[in-house]
Formats: sequence, structure tokens, C-alpha cells
Amino acid sequence: MSMTDQSVAAPAPVAAPADSAPAPVAAPTGSAPLRTTEPTTRGTAVRRIRTVLGALRAGFAAIPAVLTDCAVLAFALWTLLYHAALPLGLAPSLTLRIWLVAGTVLAVLAVLVRLGLRWRRLARRRAAAPGPATDAPADPDAGSALDPDRQPTAADPQPDQDGSDQDGSDQRGSDPSAPDSTVTAAEPSAGSAADATTDPAVDRAAAAQATADRAVASATADRAVASATADRPAAPNTVGRPAEQGAADRPTEQGAAVEAAADRAVRMSAAQRWWTALVLLVGTGAAIAAGVAGTPAGAGLSWWVPASAGLVAAVGAVLLTWRTWRSTPATWPPAPATTAWQSAYALLIAAVAAVASLYLARSTPDDIYYVGRSVWVAERDIVPLNDFLFSENVLPAMASQPPIASVEVFAGALARLLGIPGASAVWYVLLPAFAVLAVLALWRLVQRWAPRRPVLAFTVAVAFLALVCGPDAALGTFHLPRLYQGKGMFVSAVVPLMWLYLTRWFDDRSKRGLVLIVALSITAIGLTTTAAIILPLLVGGAALMMLLVGRWKSALAAGVAALTYPVGMVVVTQLVLGTSANEAAADVNFYDAAHTYRRTFEIGIVGVIGGLGLWCGALLARRRTPALLAAGGALTLSVLLVPGVLEWVGSVTGISVVLWRVSWLLALPALIGLLCTVWLPTRFKVVRGLVGVVLAAGIVTSFTNYAIPMWDERSGVLVHEEPTWKIRPERQAIAQFVIDLDRPDGLVLAPASIMRTIPLMTTQARVVLPRDFFLVEYDINSQFSQDRLLLMRFANGGPAAERPDRDEVGAALERLDVGTICVYSQNRFAQRTGQRFGYTLVAERPADPPVHPNAVTCLVRE
Repeated sequence: MSMTDQSVAAPAPVAAPADSAPAPVAAPTGSAPLRTTEPTTRGTAVRRIRTVLGALRAGFAAIPAVLTDCAVLAFALWTLLYHAALPLGLAPSLTLRIWLVAGTVLAVLAVLVRLGLRWRRLARRRAAAPGPATDAPADPDAGSALDPDRQPTAADPQPDQDGSDQDGSDQRGSDPSAPDSTVTAAEPSAGSAADATTDPAVDRAAAAQATADRAVASATADRAVASATADRPAAPNTVGRPAEQGAADRPTEQGAAVEAAADRAVRMSAAQRWWTALVLLVGTGAAIAAGVAGTPAGAGLSWWVPASAGLVAAVGAVLLTWRTWRSTPATWPPAPATTAWQSAYALLIAAVAAVASLYLARSTPDDIYYVGRSVWVAERDIVPLNDFLFSENVLPAMASQPPIASVEVFAGALARLLGIPGASAVWYVLLPAFAVLAVLALWRLVQRWAPRRPVLAFTVAVAFLALVCGPDAALGTFHLPRLYQGKGMFVSAVVPLMWLYLTRWFDDRSKRGLVLIVALSITAIGLTTTAAIILPLLVGGAALMMLLVGRWKSALAAGVAALTYPVGMVVVTQLVLGTSANEAAADVNFYDAAHTYRRTFEIGIVGVIGGLGLWCGALLARRRTPALLAAGGALTLSVLLVPGVLEWVGSVTGISVVLWRVSWLLALPALIGLLCTVWLPTRFKVVRGLVGVVLAAGIVTSFTNYAIPMWDERSGVLVHEEPTWKIRPERQAIAQFVIDLDRPDGLVLAPASIMRTIPLMTTQARVVLPRDFFLVEYDINSQFSQDRLLLMRFANGGPAAERPDRDEVGAALERLDVGTICVYSQNRFAQRTGQRFGYTLVAERPADPPVHPNAVTCLVRE
């Protein structure tokens, strides 16, 4: 028997065991009333206490959903206001104040509308409730079968257990107050339940309505089951329990038949089990080949081997999940409600991540643009629509960085409002908040997709992010070390949330779910323009699967909601601003399919585990929508990893330089976490749970032994003893020394590492070359670029054979209007050359520590 969730035989609602006591039934009219064992007033008090405690638990469990959903809506509003303010030329500080006021007003209105709708529903229930003269028992102490205070019996409809143990979360009770829950007529909200307990008549009416709704839903499910299993041979009913008795009053034989049909509906045929095993075998082979291909042992292995096997496994997973969708009743529960202790665990991990983000520092060259833009806005209160690194907002903006992203402007405006440096707002305010949201976004997706043991799966997913980093582009490097960059927040939070919102939309198709998809798409483009590349792939894979099951309207609505704004903003920006920079920038650093896989999934054992998540994760996800969407995402990425596909896409779109990010479309940490949720065909829950724990321990141990953790210096990360900026301390000290000088007008020339640091601290000191990579946007062979490259070599120093010609240096200094030269004191050639062209010594900084060769000498133009 297969160990995937697609093969778990989950029974329909469970009837009472043979030896259990039948549920009490309401006394017929004219009969003697049934008496309870405690006074009515005491029972009412107990009900109220339980209602309050239940509401508190439900409210706490909903915190992760409330935080993430509210953050998405708030940042989407900011992005809309920012884009509206661009043509009007409004100052970012003014836009921020408008956002604060508008956000507060909209939040209050939303609360009032919610309360109004709840009050109206309650009023309708009270108006529809029968009067006490016709429905109340003759004896005030009489009990009722619908008494909400009585303990549930086995005869009541039971929550679906799907044959699994979920760390205590198998209960299917729903929390309608939580944004993740789907409220139905049979599941009144906690608030309405609290109100209804004040009136016994309302209690009886609500309970009767719930019973009727369950009967209707059960009849619908029966018809679906009968339709799905009409061509299947009958199977013996091994449950061995009497049929449910109650409101429907169905005969015992009919109940047993329906139950047996439901059991058959969710159980795989022998042929399907064999196909599942075959797909898992092919996917495992593809993962092993992909992991070995980047090692010396697989030096001669063509990438066609893992790519072809992976594509076959992905197609097989699509067909299997499609068949499971067709055979599983539509009433299959989408996910268990999050419990309070699960939310507490997720919040604890999020808090640890937030604190850790303050002490981990990874300096990256990309900070020059992202943090530098925030510093510019914080100091000048204007949005730089043109270049702000090489000029004073004068030169054309880089084509690869159109002014669409709003997160850097938000950080700068926030810094100006709080009166702190722009870098402090980025690294001390936004980064911890982003860490919390990213962790909670991952938790929500894992909780929705995991068929069992969601907490264990979430722990493995977090361990993957923390332990698999290194110097390249693993997903862990875009988490805490680079989460403040918009692209880091996109891959760490937006991608998991988009999969979650799409899952909810295809499950319930509520207007609220569609609104959240729209808001998240606006948030995504406000974080990074990469969203316009990744979201079409992500949503396209999900929509394809919805088309396969005949849900074309849902697929079309999701596509329009998720893609209209981000793609439209990119198109409008290109039409309005045009392409001002050199198009050759698109062909720099292209990565083919093999290198794209290795950059994100790693190699060796870690690469094998990543491949298992990619090609086997869909068969481990919760059946119906989660499994279907996971299979669609895996198929999309598998097609892109076929040799030659990325080259073709790059030639058509001209975005070769960032195509290696296509692997971001998959929520890889969540799929890796699902690897520990396998199901074993055994009656012993302890054995099933132990297998999950052993798998999780093995995966985490592999990460520990064969990967580079986030806090390792090999990942480019330093761990500090106190919260710090993400700048090397010695570079920050030298840059501050240069900034504090009494400098003349003109650019500052310094070693490359110092010139990359100064823009992160202030805009008052303009440097010759913030980053040489950006020169491809301005024609690398132009005088503009060549002068800067020559002066960078001059300031860096080096062997005599690599020194530039003095006359060329003097001409470049004059053309670029360099006013200050700061070099390391051992660079005697640069000091003598500067003095030769009219620069005088003004300051020297001693080495710190004294044995370190970081003493600096500065010269200024007379």
C-alpha cells in the first residue's frame, strides 16, 4: 500500500460503536419530560464559560492569519497610494501620513461592517426562533437532545480523521473567526454561539438548523459518492458499527450502505496504488540524479537524465492528483482548524526569527540599491525617478530597476517620520516585522497542505531555511539575511501566501478570498518587479490544474485577480518611461537549467532532498486542492528545467539575467516539510508518528552535516553580540571617517568596499563607483564606465604591473570631478599620484586594530 495521502482510506463521518450509549433524543409531545442532573442555571453558566474559553482559544489560534492578512491588505494599500502619488509628485512623508489615516479609517469601517452583519444575522435568528409556548419543555429542568451543554456522543457526526495522526490536530472543528476557516451554515461562528446561549429558544433553533444543514450536506455527499463509485465492485464494510440515528431517521441498512460507499470512494484501487508507487520511484530517481549531477561522482551525467525523469514524475503526479480529485467527495474537509497551541508554536518561532534578524549581518552588493534608495528618501523626502547612485537624480534610471517597488520608499518615509537613519528603519524596524510575517506565512501554508503532523512539517521547513544557505542563492540566503530586500520578502512570504490564497479560493470561491489574491498581487509588485515574472508562472500552474478538473471560471478569476495589476504596472511603466539603459544587461550571468537547480536546491544529499520535495511532494500533500496545486507547480518548474527551455524564454523576453529565479514559483520549504508526513498502513498511531519523527530527524541531520547554516561565515553572515547594521564594522568605521571629513565639492574616490558602504549611510557623499555591476546598464565600453573602472583599480591598489597609467588617472579624475581621494595608507602609488595632480593630504586614520592594515589616508583637491 502506498504511503502518500492520495492512498489514505479516510472514512466518512463515523457512527457510534456497537458498545456505545445512544445519544439522548428529544421527548415526544405529551410524554414525561426528561430531567437533567444539574440545575438549568448551572448548566447555562457552564455553557457561557465554555463559550468564552472557546472564543479565547479561537482568537489566539487566529493570530497568525490575522497578522498576515492584515499586513497584506495594509501594504497593498500603501503600494496603491505610492503609485497614485508618483505622477502627482507627492512627498513620500505625505503619502505615508495619508496611508496611516486611510488605513485606520478602513480598518474601523471593516470592524463596524463585520459587527453589523453579525448583529443582523443574530436578529434574523431570533426573529425566526419559535416562541417558548410552542417549543419549551414543560419542566424547566427538562433536558434535550439538542442541549449544547451535553457531551457529544459517538452517534453524533464525527470530524474526519483521514486515518492519520496530526500532532493532536485531527479535530476538524472550524474556527469561523479565523481567516483560514470556511464558515458554513452548519458551523455558526463563536460570536453567534455566545449570543445564542442567552436564549434557550435560539439554542434549539440554531441546533435544529445545524442538524438540518448536516442532513442536506450528507444527502449531497451521498449522491456524489454514489456517482463516483457506481462502477466499483462492492467492498465489505469493515467498520462494524450501527448507522447514525437522528434527525434524518435513515434506516440502519441505508446508513451502513452509505458509509461503505464513502469508504470505497476515498480508497485507491490496486492499479492506482501501483501507478503511485511507480511515480514515486521515478521521482526519487530524478531527485537522486539531480543531486548527484553537481558532484564529482556525477561529473559525466547529462542534465537530460534528471530533467526527463523529473518531467515524467511531474506528469504522473498531475494525473494521479487529478484522478484523486475526481474520486474524492467535494465535501472532503479542506484542512483542520489551527489550534491555539499550534499558533503559539508558530508565533514562538516567528519571535525567535525576529530577534535573530537583529544579530545576523550579511552585507550584499544589492544593498547599495535597496537600502540606498531608502536612505535617499529618508534624507531628501523625494522619490528618485532617475538614477541616484551615479548622479543626483539626473541620469536615466536603470532599466532593470523601474520605480515600481514601493517597499524602499516606505522604509525611507518611515525613517523620516520616526527621525532615525534610513538604514536603521530598514534593519531595526522592518526586518524584524518581515521575519515574523515570513515565518507565519510559511506556517499557514504548511498547516493547510499537510495531511497530518503539520507542526513537525513546519519545523522541518524552518530547519531547511536555517540550515541550507551558503554563499550562493539558496532560499535560506533570501530569508533572514536578505529579507529586508523586496525580493527576499517576495520568495519567503508572498509565494507561500499566494499558494495558500489560491488553495482557499479553489476550495470555497469566496469574494473575500479573491480580494486577498488581488491585494497580495499588489503587495508582490510593491516588493519587487520579479513578481511580474514569477506570478504568471505560479498562477499559470495552478490554473492549469483547475482547468483539468473543469473549474475554468475559478481559474480565469484567479488569473485575472493575481496578474492584472503586477503585469499591468510593468507594461505601463515601460510605455511611460521607456527603456533607457543598455539592453546588453539582460544577457549577463545567464544560468542554464542545471545551474538554476543547483543554485536553489543545492547538490549532493541536500539536492536529493530538494528534488524529493519537488517531484514527490504533491503526492504527500492533503488530497484535493493542495495536492492538485502542488502538482501544477511541480509540473511548471519541471518543464522550465528541461534543457533549452530557459534559453528560449530568455531569447523571447530578454530577461535572461533573472531567469534562475523561476524556481521561486514553488513553495519548496513547505514541500520539503511534507516529506515527514508519509502515512503507513498500520493501525498503530505510535508507529506512524514515530516514522514521521525519524524522517524529520534524518532530514534535519542531513542539512546539518551537508549544508552551510545561515549563521556560518561561509554564508557571508556575521553574528554580532548586539543589534547591528548589516555592514562590516571596519568598513562602516572607515566610511564614517570619510563622511565626517571637511570635503570639497565633487565625488569621493575610495577602495571599492568603502564606496559600496557610503551610499548605505548617507547621500551627502557621492562616490565614483557604487557598484561596477550597474555599469552594464550604461554601456560598459563607454567613457563613463571606463573612467570609473580605471579609478577603482587605482584606489584599490595592487601589484605594480596592474597599476593604471598616471596620465590616464589624472584625466579621469578631472572628467569625473573627483574632490576627495581616500586610500589605504600602504597604497603609496595612489598618494603620490594624487599629490602630483593637485591633491593635498588632510587626514589620516590609524589602523584599528593596530595590527590590521586598514589605516586610511585622505587627500582633497585644492
